[in-house]
Amino acid sequence: MTVSQTKRRTMANSTHLTHFILSAYFDTGHLKYLYFMIVLLLYVLMLVSNVLLIVVICVNRSLHEPMYLFLCSLFVNELFGSTGIFPSLLTHILTDIHTVSASLCFLQISWIHFYGHMELLFLAVMSYDRYFAICHPLQYNTHTTKNRIVTMIIVPCFYCLFWNIFMISLSSSLQLCGNITDKVYCDNYPITRLACSDITAHNIFGLIAGFVNILSALMLILYSYMRIFKVCFSGSKQTRHKAVSTCTPHLASLINFILGASFEIIQSKFNMNHVPGVLRIFLSLYFLMCQPLFNLLMYGLNISKIRIVSVKYVLLHWEWALLCG
Repeated sequence: MTVSQTKRRTMANSTHLTHFILSAYFDTGHLKYLYFMIVLLLYVLMLVSNVLLIVVICVNRSLHEPMYLFLCSLFVNELFGSTGIFPSLLTHILTDIHTVSASLCFLQISWIHFYGHMELLFLAVMSYDRYFAICHPLQYNTHTTKNRIVTMIIVPCFYCLFWNIFMISLSSSLQLCGNITDKVYCDNYPITRLACSDITAHNIFGLIAGFVNILSALMLILYSYMRIFKVCFSGSKQTRHKAVSTCTPHLASLINFILGASFEIIQSKFNMNHVPGVLRIFLSLYFLMCQPLFNLLMYGLNISKIRIVSVKYVLLHWEWALLCG
């Protein structure tokens, strides 16, 4: 039985929908245990590494600088985002029934969209912070106060929370004519494609939200780096070295996130049935799985100050554990 035939047999109004079927999962036989172990190891690595970096930044006063506080917020967001997908993914890998309740599905949509929007906004805020540190070093300490740092972290959170509540209220009110989505997790666009009611208001909101959220963040990033490059070309060798050392991890992380988000958008908007199922699943999970791991390499291991403090912190607590044992 094809997916379209199954969909016709599961026609129902949104008021009667109690669950959604995630049809992207396929039978892998005994390989599902291998996939489970790989995903579990990745999840544990993300949890341990992100928690370690957050704790190291919070407990060490030498890292209580704007750049590291923004990094801490980025790690918290990635911890939040991975928690929204990995437990569900691990459960579905082992089970043969790939269903999720409607309430949990919309919760996961909100969770993942909040993570994605926050990731982009934090990267934009970090680019502006680097611009001010490089282009206005003398005013940086007086300009970047604690209150301003808190504002630059809290305001994006409330902004994304507002947009998410509005988006979910629109999506959950749609009348749906099916409950099968070709994904391994719940996503907003595949759910809205199941609608048999008018989705004009939903589409208009989506265009406005995408234009405002994405374009504003990218414009801030573009402006910041244009000013940074201008200073680098006209500045001293020391200024260029500082710019390269602090901006390279950020640029790499930004490109990696945009690449992963682009994979997801392309899959949502276009028919990708000609692409192998495993590859489609990997690409749809790229910005949720690879971004936290990539930032671990870029920031946790590449920035010497974080690396040195992290190693000292781990060794100190390892010695303490040995003495107590």
